[in-house]
Amino acid sequence: MKLATDLPDTHTLRELMQFLHEEIGLPDHKTISLKTSINLDLGCNGTDAQHLMEALEERFGLELADYDAYRYFQPAGNDPHFKRNAKGRGSKVPLTIGMLYEAIKAGHWDTQALEG
Repeated sequence: MKLATDLPDTHTLRELMQFLHEEIGLPDHKTISLKTSINLDLGCNGTDAQHLMEALEERFGLELADYDAYRYFQPAGNDPHFKRNAKGRGSKVPLTIGMLYEAIKAGHWDTQALEG
C-alpha cells in the first residue's frame, strides 16, 4: 500500500490504516490519503461495509449513534427500502479515511461535523 506523504504520523492513524488493510485490503496501485473514500474509491459496500463498521466500532470503541449506513453504502443483497426516494438514500456521500480518523479521535460519529 502506498501512503500519501502528508498523512499525520500518529499511532491512531497507523492503527487505522493497518485495520483497513486487514479488513478491506488497501490497493498497492493507489496512493492512500485522508481524502480516499472507502466506499467510492475502494469499493467497500454491502455486507463488507457493515462488517467493517461493526469491527471499527469494536476495535476503537467508536460510538456510532449518529451513523447512517445508507448515506454512505449500498445495501447488502436486495433491500426493498433502497428503491424508495427517502432522504439520504440516493447518491452516496464519500466516507473518507479522514472521517474515520476524526471519528476515532473524537470517540463518536458526528455526521454534521465529519461531513462539514
